[in-house]
Order: sequence, then C-alpha cells, then structure tokens
Amino acid sequence: MAAAAGRMTQTQLVRAIAEACGTNNKGAKAFLDALAGTAIKETKRCGQFVVPGVGKLVRVDRKARMGRNPATGEAIKIPAKKVVRFRVAKAAKDSIVPPKKK
Repeated sequence: MAAAAGRMTQTQLVRAIAEACGTNNKGAKAFLDALAGTAIKETKRCGQFVVPGVGKLVRVDRKARMGRNPATGEAIKIPAKKVVRFRVAKAAKDSIVPPKKK
C-alpha cells in the first residue's frame, strides 16, 4: 500500500535522524526503537511519558457511562476502561499552528 502524499515514512524518519545526528541508519533505528520502548514502559509504569518540546503520552482512566446504540437507539452501558492519549506541547502546537492574533 502506498504512503499518503507528503507523509513521512519510518525509513525517511530514520534517515533524517541519522543525518541530523551524524550517525548511520542502524544507529538511528536503534534510537527510535529505544525511544518507543521507553515511552511504552514509562507510560505503563507511571501513567505518562514526556517527549520534551513535542508532547506527552498520558494514560487516562475513563469512567463507566451510558451510551446509545446508533443503529437501534437502545441505551447501553459502556464499561470503565483505560485509554492512552497524546497531548501536544504548547510550544509545538504554537509553532505548527500559530495562535490567532486578537
């Protein structure tokens, strides 16, 4: 399946990291794998993982609630569950989408 136009692939990301850090692709791939592994482990352990300047992964506990089956309109109980969210850092958000001037 072809990548979406303009979207960076994992291979392109590895090459960009290798070029920026002056290392080879193998070292950049190892760094990326270590970052992903550490992010998952720390989010499991303490509920959040911060990537400075980018944002943080946060584990959120959702409460049980009442919902509605869209096909039948029947009320259903949605159980409590844990979900993972990514919250973008303000600096990253402001540089990607500048705030509106008042």
